[in-house]
Amino acid sequence: MDLREKKTKRNIKNAFIKLRSTKPLERITIKELVESAEISKATFYLHYRDIYDLSDSLQKELIQNILQSLDQPELFLTDTTAFTSALFYAFSAHHSMIEILFSGSQSAVLPLSIEKELREYIFKIIPSARDNAKFNILLTYQILGGYHAYQQYHQNYGIDYIVDVIREITSNSLPTL
Repeated sequence: MDLREKKTKRNIKNAFIKLRSTKPLERITIKELVESAEISKATFYLHYRDIYDLSDSLQKELIQNILQSLDQPELFLTDTTAFTSALFYAFSAHHSMIEILFSGSQSAVLPLSIEKELREYIFKIIPSARDNAKFNILLTYQILGGYHAYQQYHQNYGIDYIVDVIREITSNSLPTL
């Protein structure tokens, strides 16, 4: 990709993020995006099919950034407590972009995508896990349940407290009430 193309894509992404931070995905038009990015519609369509394609691209990029920030995703297999802590600190580190790209109608996309990507990663390491019901239920519970707990309570209690509670849950002890 040449420098001009990189700059154009960066302008499109920045314009989208700016618009997305103030309005729902469904309300963003190509016209206002290209005006904000200072490009033509034809240039936009050289890179993306539509607003949803652009949004999907940015979401996938963020999901990959979150997963790459996990030093050892295989910890899920040996130390679920450490894995869960690392995952929620990764969510916290990317909180601003999560709030922008995964709000409104897109709110369920992130935890489902993270679960899918981790599941495939783990199945490559341990193919037999694919048919292990207990393993699959635990993975779903930790990622989806933990993510929703994070989303609902991080502002009131802070990430450290949430991680501590999730550590208690994942270490097979009941949380103290």
